[in-house]
Amino acid sequence: MGGAPAVNRWLRPEVYPLFVTIGVAVGICGLQLIRNITTNPEVRVNKERRAAGILDNHAEGEQYSQHVVRKFVRTKSTEIMPGINKWFSDPQ
Repeated sequence: MGGAPAVNRWLRPEVYPLFVTIGVAVGICGLQLIRNITTNPEVRVNKERRAAGILDNHAEGEQYSQHVVRKFVRTKSTEIMPGINKWFSDPQ
């Protein structure tokens, strides 16, 4: 029961997309966790902030919820492929 058969079983070229997909998903989860711990106004890690209780800081909550990605996507079209949709829906 050496390690060579297990390595040969899991490190095939067919499995690489699975590893990449799982790695990207774990990375996104990690980044979201770090973002929530560091910038979420409702998460209080240190003792001084926890002692403050419930805060009504709407400006900080607005800043957290309207982040850069949301501001970027807000101005974009909701269609996935607008060129193809326009070609099929608009007569020439």
